Amino acid sequence: MKKLTLLFIFTLTLQSVFAQTSDKKWGIGTGVGAYGTFDKSDIGFMPELYLSRYLSPKLDLMLKGDMGLFNSKLISDVDLFNTSLNLRYKLSDESKNFRPYLYAGPGLLSDNNESKANFNLGLGGKYYISQATAFYLEAGYINGIETTSAGKNTRDNFWKATIGMEFDFGKAKDSDMDGVSDKKDKCPNTPSGVAVDSKGCPIDSDGDGVADYLDNCPEVAGATSLKGCPDTDKDGVADKDDACPEVAGVAALKGCPDSDGDGIADKDDQCANTPKGTKVDSKGCPLDQDNDGVPDSQDECPTVFGVKENKGCPEKPKPVKEIEKVVIEPVYFDSNKATFEASEKAKIDKLVLFLKANNNYDVKVTGYADDSGDAAYNLSLSKNRAAEVVKSILSGSINKNRIALQEGLGEANPAANNTSPEGRAQNRRVEFEVVKTK
Repeated sequence: MKKLTLLFIFTLTLQSVFAQTSDKKWGIGTGVGAYGTFDKSDIGFMPELYLSRYLSPKLDLMLKGDMGLFNSKLISDVDLFNTSLNLRYKLSDESKNFRPYLYAGPGLLSDNNESKANFNLGLGGKYYISQATAFYLEAGYINGIETTSAGKNTRDNFWKATIGMEFDFGKAKDSDMDGVSDKKDKCPNTPSGVAVDSKGCPIDSDGDGVADYLDNCPEVAGATSLKGCPDTDKDGVADKDDACPEVAGVAALKGCPDSDGDGIADKDDQCANTPKGTKVDSKGCPLDQDNDGVPDSQDECPTVFGVKENKGCPEKPKPVKEIEKVVIEPVYFDSNKATFEASEKAKIDKLVLFLKANNNYDVKVTGYADDSGDAAYNLSLSKNRAAEVVKSILSGSINKNRIALQEGLGEANPAANNTSPEGRAQNRRVEFEVVKTK
């Protein structure tokens, strides 16, 4: 009879608590099932009643009562009564119809002899058939009371399995599941998982009108068009992406200005006043492919070295009917080098111009070296020098068959003595001999 009195008091408590709220954060569940000891000595019928309170999207608080009726159809034959206060941990968000959970908590277990504190835990799942009604299925463990029988301490631990229905109460709805009821929610369609304020609207820490979950700069007020980021120079490029944040520029150059419109930012432009439409190099200067000092935009021969007087084209020499002797100065080299300086290229250009104007002449190319080092090495070096000069001649559109001779003679035929740096410099050379063919 004592157990029936406890059950009656528990039911009244549920009704009293329920009357204190008008929101759907409360739920009452009732169910039936079976219980038993793990040694299978006791198996009986178990009715169940609980009250639940929403705490957060992941946690509920449950006050639960389980009553065990053993081997009898009479309610007066109560075997045990267990009252528990559990935390229910939800394993899915509240937008799902099926919501599995785990629960655990302390309780008070009473049998026909005594009452003692205990604990229980278990797992279950709810399936919502409407916004406020759900079936539930639950299995759990109830820690028993320790007793002494025939001088031996024993504890009957129980398992239980129940099925029932839960009914959620309250007039207000929370359609977007953000914890703010629809009647108080100024932003009722907030996406799932977004943090909201007391009015149910997404939090906007910097107050710029862009919610934090959409704001790329949530701690600094910015423009809506730039996803909440500031734009100090008002050029449409957010400061965090702007290489020139205090000077208005263009998006293509990371917010930096380009005064002459050549595609090179002013900060990198070494020729800032290039005329509009002029092709420029990476430094913003007019493109000059042949490096003759005449920009390609004005150069009628942009890929061939020329002179300004001839609009960037090579100077056209007047054909000579009869040439007794043509002298082209030697090309000189640094010590131990087979490549010549750019200043020496003008000598080769002069030879190329002559050969183009006089098809009846060919050229002999002979390379030399000073006497520094091994003679065999110097012979090889002189041949390489001659080959480098021939390569430059051919690049001027001269046919290879107009090279009458190409050879390297090493230390032979010195132009000066090798006893001084000046003399050796004159011996590191490639000489030309222009020969008439017809």
